[in-house]
Amino acid sequence: MTKIIIIGCNGRMGQMITDIVAEDEDVVIAAGVDIVNNRENSYPVFTDIYDCDVHADVIIDFSSSNGIEERIDYAVDKQIPVIICSTGLSDEQQKYVTEASRKVAVLRSANMSLGINLLIKLVKEAARKLADNGFDIEIIERHHNQKLDAPSGTALALADSINEELGDRYEYVYDRSQVRQKRGKYELGISAVRGGTIVGMHDIVFAGTDEVITLSHTAYSRAIFAKGSVVAAKFMKGKGAGYYDMADVLM
Repeated sequence: MTKIIIIGCNGRMGQMITDIVAEDEDVVIAAGVDIVNNRENSYPVFTDIYDCDVHADVIIDFSSSNGIEERIDYAVDKQIPVIICSTGLSDEQQKYVTEASRKVAVLRSANMSLGINLLIKLVKEAARKLADNGFDIEIIERHHNQKLDAPSGTALALADSINEELGDRYEYVYDRSQVRQKRGKYELGISAVRGGTIVGMHDIVFAGTDEVITLSHTAYSRAIFAKGSVVAAKFMKGKGAGYYDMADVLM
């Protein structure tokens, strides 16, 4: 049995995790932490993380990036492995997380979806086999009209995984409207579409001579991120200090 503390338990993702855990006999929520305690939960909820004295095996943090340093310090103090699902971390905050991983197990991923992380593995293999055989690579991502950043963090994670696999030879190109020239051999195009209520769609296009291979992932609900975090929690139980990501979970 894996015992979990959820930070941000009363938010949308926290409640999704609560529902998923309720159907999984291998995990239980030991406690929650949130700035407001305005919901009925089956577990105790604390508004101050340092008031939380409940034993747990893993922390899942789905709250905002604000105050992440205090939450990381708590994980280090209590020696509880922590899964960081907060988005929008600054460079300084990311450095703080990395330094903490020398003292406690930390899992951080640009996307908690199991499918996306398997896709990252697949695109690396495809890039390794196709890039040197004349295939151009393009990434197209689509999200809802309320999303603030573009391209998405997941699109950049996909691009980075491809580029790393190919020796960091590629230049990311986000806009070709100002340049009138043929596509360069080492361009990796990244396009962003924003509209409606699209949860998330990512296409990686390998375009060769007379053939095109497209690897795709479509998210129909944000619940996939909650489910991935629960799978990651089971993996992180008992892990020693170190920096982990979802690729480790899928190994």
